[in-house]
Amino acid sequence: MPLLVDPALPPGTLSNLEQPHLRVDEELRLRPWRASDAPMVQAAFECPSIQRWHVRRLDSLDESVEWIAQWEPRWTAEEAVSWAVVASDDEPLGQVGLRSISLVEGDAGLSYWVAPAARGRGVAARAVEAVREWAFDELGFNRLGIQHSIANEASCRIAGKTGFVLEGTLRQAIRHADGWHDWHLHGRVRSDGARFTS
Repeated sequence: MPLLVDPALPPGTLSNLEQPHLRVDEELRLRPWRASDAPMVQAAFECPSIQRWHVRRLDSLDESVEWIAQWEPRWTAEEAVSWAVVASDDEPLGQVGLRSISLVEGDAGLSYWVAPAARGRGVAARAVEAVREWAFDELGFNRLGIQHSIANEASCRIAGKTGFVLEGTLRQAIRHADGWHDWHLHGRVRSDGARFTS
């Protein structure tokens, strides 16, 4: 069926490019995942607080390698992208990415997590802001969203800190290991401008 409106972003917006390396600030940058990051990914997914907010777990180094390997074809398919958040030593501190990308709508959801040793330094918020800036200013996305369990207070703080407005709650929208959770919906649109508070 033909569209009644032109896509907000044309096909090939992502797949015609290599996944970029993004500079966050003087300390942090974002780079594509590498197979050599698998031990860090496995260790991160063993963290109880990371496991709590995911719907899958990683049980082996091989599964961590598979988790990393999924991102290149998902970029090519223009459906999702993930970056390792790294400091000057190039070792991953966490993850930030876009999920459920819709080029037709110019819309995507943000995801993020930070390894326990790197928490409390604003890593996630700074990485989210770098991805937001790239998606809006370089690619032309119209809207980005953050969704999280209402019990995930850390994620809610990051959304607020990075200017994502709380727009509502979806009741029993996601099931974690301990049962159904209501979901907070946060959003930003390109016309909101810069609203990051460090």
